[in-house]
Amino acid sequence: MTKRNLVVKIAREMNLTQKMVQSIVEGVLDGITEALASGDKIELRNFGILKVKSRKSRVGRNPRTGITVPIEAKKIICFKPGKILKEKVAKS
Repeated sequence: MTKRNLVVKIAREMNLTQKMVQSIVEGVLDGITEALASGDKIELRNFGILKVKSRKSRVGRNPRTGITVPIEAKKIICFKPGKILKEKVAKS
């Protein structure tokens, strides 16, 4: 599902204009992005938790050549699904 599909679906279900829903969805996504960029954790009850973790630098290997390559430390986004989300996905 794309952001556009989500906007159309919500607009139909809530009987709102797509323009209104689009601004709301974009506002929510912008808020989540800003919070993660500042290092905050996002907890959406019954859906899941988004948080930023740091990965240490390490030595990797190029699979084609076998040469070892240094991999720099970086931050990654982790998602842990909530209980209800896990159950719904498991049933589908």
